[in-house]
Amino acid sequence: MLHRGQESTDGTGGGDLAVPMAWLYAEYIADELLRTGDLMPPTSFEFRAGRDALALTIFLSDTGGELPGIRVVSQLETWLSLTAYDQPWEDWVRERMAQLAAEAARSRGPAPDLDLASAAWRWLEETELLAPDLDAVPGAMATGEDDGPQVWTPAWQLGLPLGHLAIHLF
Repeated sequence: MLHRGQESTDGTGGGDLAVPMAWLYAEYIADELLRTGDLMPPTSFEFRAGRDALALTIFLSDTGGELPGIRVVSQLETWLSLTAYDQPWEDWVRERMAQLAAEAARSRGPAPDLDLASAAWRWLEETELLAPDLDAVPGAMATGEDDGPQVWTPAWQLGLPLGHLAIHLF
């Protein structure tokens, strides 16, 4: 029995606060991987894009509901393969999000993890960050390291390679 002032963390019970532990754990792992890699300041939008893309990968790859009990090292190869350059990550995210939304609709219970994952995905899709134009002609207009052509890029397209690199550096 829950006492006044205590909330359930498993999402069950009548009217108790459901704590999104799986999402918070995925976000924590992603944050630690990026901080360990020391790729950019933790206050930058690029860091947030990397953290959110990596947290989505971690959260959505947990098909057995075992995320809080996993050992990070045992999952690094899976996360590397999902975030690799030649993988259809965006399509995979959409498919997994749709699967989880369907499961949540069937259970008719609160889905706080999915709500936070959906918010992160929405931010990654809708937010554009100014990034170097990797498709530009080499040497065109480039007089210095930061003077090359830039293009507005969806945050996930910038965050995904950062997350992938952070896993490599771990």
